[in-house]
Amino acid sequence: MKIAIGSDHAGYEHKIKIITYLENKKHQVLDVGTNSLESVDYPDFAHSVSEEVLLGADFGILICGSGNGIAMAANKTKGIRAAVCWNKEITLLSRQHNDANIISLPARFLSSDQCQTLIDCFLTEPFEGGRHKKRINKI
Repeated sequence: MKIAIGSDHAGYEHKIKIITYLENKKHQVLDVGTNSLESVDYPDFAHSVSEEVLLGADFGILICGSGNGIAMAANKTKGIRAAVCWNKEITLLSRQHNDANIISLPARFLSSDQCQTLIDCFLTEPFEGGRHKKRINKI
């Protein structure tokens, strides 16, 4: 699976661990940055991941302090459905009902291991379609 990943400075350390985790699972990972703990603007990385998803990456992963700002920026891109996920149930519903194509994770509230668990759920849970498809088409 091809996965685009990006973070701001608050999510940088989680991002590095997640990349290693995904590569060990034989996923192709495209890291769009950031590449240090130096303060950066999260919209830059949200837009880069969004572009990669629209260009053909299977999914995107975004990480910032709360998960909110970076998801808001990503969701400005037509065709992107970035979901802030902090537990398994929300993560599963983001895929089942919302057909989310980017998971946004709150680095200040989840450990790297928790992020990896949620990413596994996100990458494997199918969209249910049906009545949900009609709603997705209205976004």
